[in-house]
Amino acid sequence: SSGINAEYGDIKSKTGVVLAAEKKTKSLLYDDTTITKMEMITKHCGITYSGMGPDFRILVRKARKIAQQYYLQYDEEIPVSQLVQRIAYVMQEYTHSGGVRPFGVSLLVAGFDDEVPYLVQCDPSGAYFAWKATAMGKNHINGKTFLEKRYNADLELEDAVHTAILTLKEGFEGQMTEDNIEIGISTTAGFRKLTRSEIKDYLAALN
Repeated sequence: SSGINAEYGDIKSKTGVVLAAEKKTKSLLYDDTTITKMEMITKHCGITYSGMGPDFRILVRKARKIAQQYYLQYDEEIPVSQLVQRIAYVMQEYTHSGGVRPFGVSLLVAGFDDEVPYLVQCDPSGAYFAWKATAMGKNHINGKTFLEKRYNADLELEDAVHTAILTLKEGFEGQMTEDNIEIGISTTAGFRKLTRSEIKDYLAALN
């Protein structure tokens, strides 16, 4: 159920977490500004996926609701570990409930808790686990092999962005441009998606 339409390179650095995803469209006529592979859940937490887009949208809505309920109850942002745990519980519930099917997505959640960066994968089974760096999607084996060679714990955020883009390139078909990839970063300041011009600058620096 993972890797239907995307490839990801995701890395944790000392100062933040980077998510990078390929945006694949089935036609050149699509308006690619309407297609997104990443969403913000809380101020410091972002999420991306591999698999079925409609299933991802449902889980994003559920995750935001979980985060909002926590905030209303405790007047603070939900910790990333708790958010992942609760999303995983929802996904696991769908594996054994009557009249529903399991979600056809794997998720990667990037966030910051108490100055600590988190990168957590959540699978359709409801299993979840933290990574220092990982790749997900149809070419995830090549991506992970590349990351094993390139990753080190002292990576700065800028280096992590470059490494994430290079990991995407491992399985990329065609020309990589600012229009067909998305990059999100989570730092102590919060989660944000890079603009197209920022992505263009990173790509130019690598060429």
